[in-house]
Amino acid sequence: MSKPDRRHLLGRSRRWIVKIGSALVTGDGSGLDFGMLDRWSRQMAHITSHGRELVLVSSGAVAEGMRRLGWERRPHALHRLQAAAAVGQMGVVQAWESCFQRHGIHTAQILLTHDDLSDRKRYLNARTTLRTLLQLGTLPVVNENDTVVTDEIRFGDNDTLAALVANLVEAELLVILTDQEGMYERDPRRDSSARLLRQVAADDPRLDRMAGDSGALGRGGMRTKLRAARLAARSGTATIIASGHAPEVLSRIAAGEDIGTLLLPTRAPLAARKQWLAGQLQPAGQLHLDSGAVRAVRDQGRSLLAVGVTGVQGKFRRGELVSCLDADGNEVARGLVNYSAAETCSIKGLPSERFESVLGYLGEDELIHRDNLVLV
Repeated sequence: MSKPDRRHLLGRSRRWIVKIGSALVTGDGSGLDFGMLDRWSRQMAHITSHGRELVLVSSGAVAEGMRRLGWERRPHALHRLQAAAAVGQMGVVQAWESCFQRHGIHTAQILLTHDDLSDRKRYLNARTTLRTLLQLGTLPVVNENDTVVTDEIRFGDNDTLAALVANLVEAELLVILTDQEGMYERDPRRDSSARLLRQVAADDPRLDRMAGDSGALGRGGMRTKLRAARLAARSGTATIIASGHAPEVLSRIAAGEDIGTLLLPTRAPLAARKQWLAGQLQPAGQLHLDSGAVRAVRDQGRSLLAVGVTGVQGKFRRGELVSCLDADGNEVARGLVNYSAAETCSIKGLPSERFESVLGYLGEDELIHRDNLVLV
């Protein structure tokens, strides 16, 4: 399929996630940019009027709270960040609601933490709620629940959150609006001759060295946007990174115009359960595998057996998520483990027929069943 054809198909796709970063929403920290919010909301209203469903992931709560509190620098202390988020979230939600109401669109506030998406029951509930809102013609406005989140359960940035929401609702397109025209082969702020990447596979390994760092207001740079594109690709979602300052940027994307950087998924979408597994960001422990176990899991699609485990790290419980590492420490897979850390230490390297004599009971033959295992 040619590039223009792919762009036009994505522009007409049914379900989008639109993520707008802090620097854009707050005019680089000077306060909510109501003019820009009004332009984006007008474009989103036009897109939804043509039968598309949109979820907005909006940053800006901490930056707006800093402005209201008179703070010039982003604080490092978690409790001060949470206070700023609590103050700023009021302004962000009110601003978006006011903008969309002018176009007759109801909005709904959704605040999420990683715990909401790592717990299977809460994950399914969040998915059902979001889908119901979309069916009702309501536009969900999503943000991380900065007011209560801790470092241990933080998404890390709203790019990652947007990608996980794309997985959650199985969106066809993730649009990340930023202060850059897209992704460049080199940092354009340091090299004016750097070429803008127009279309590339999300899993292209060359992209890793091209990604830059974040600005002062936000937590995410181009590296987090690349990571988000790769997370989104697990559900078959394409990602467009484009400048939020570009005139009619969302309308132009909807029209199939060649704007920004398009990062395409190259693999078949994961099943819904495995998308949930892949999207969890905080494994409770690590299992070190020998070469035979790595081949069985990665190349043969088999379950992980205890006989192939050489080391155990962490204090995980039965049913928690663990990472599976090769001999060089690279993550090969992750999955839900059938035994606790202490039990796994006792049975690592052993065949399953010896489990009962070591543990005093016979549980599952597999340490991680292939249905609960996903490659990364």
